[in-house]
Amino acid sequence: MFSKEESRRLKQDFWTSFGKSFPRKWILYNTKLKGFSFKFHFDTKSALVALDVEDDLEHRIKYWEKLVALKSILTDEYLPEAIYNEEYILDNQKEISRIYIPLEQKVSIHNKNSWQEVMVFFNEKMSLFEAFYEEYRDVIDS
Repeated sequence: MFSKEESRRLKQDFWTSFGKSFPRKWILYNTKLKGFSFKFHFDTKSALVALDVEDDLEHRIKYWEKLVALKSILTDEYLPEAIYNEEYILDNQKEISRIYIPLEQKVSIHNKNSWQEVMVFFNEKMSLFEAFYEEYRDVIDS
């Protein structure tokens, strides 16, 4: 079991190490679309990359319909394992729409032996997600 301070330090060490191992500027929140962001998630049980749509309902519906229309392109050409979830409930009980790719192996941010695997997964999957977004941004925002 880790103290809160040890857990915080491990998380910080992971993200610092990830940034040094894969030095690039990710799009993440800088999509230029309101409520539309990419996320990395890594905790004590799992890792995933996600595209979250979490603005007001009108924006969510607008973007979600475009993403559903592009689903076959995303899954055929970029990320075949992408999971579409129109009503995804976050830990804080907020409802969003999410497309995500989970890392299938059991990993933990507290286990440094799993870090390299997660870093490679993050880099590969987020790069593909961003390539899809860059190619179809105009369609999504039309």
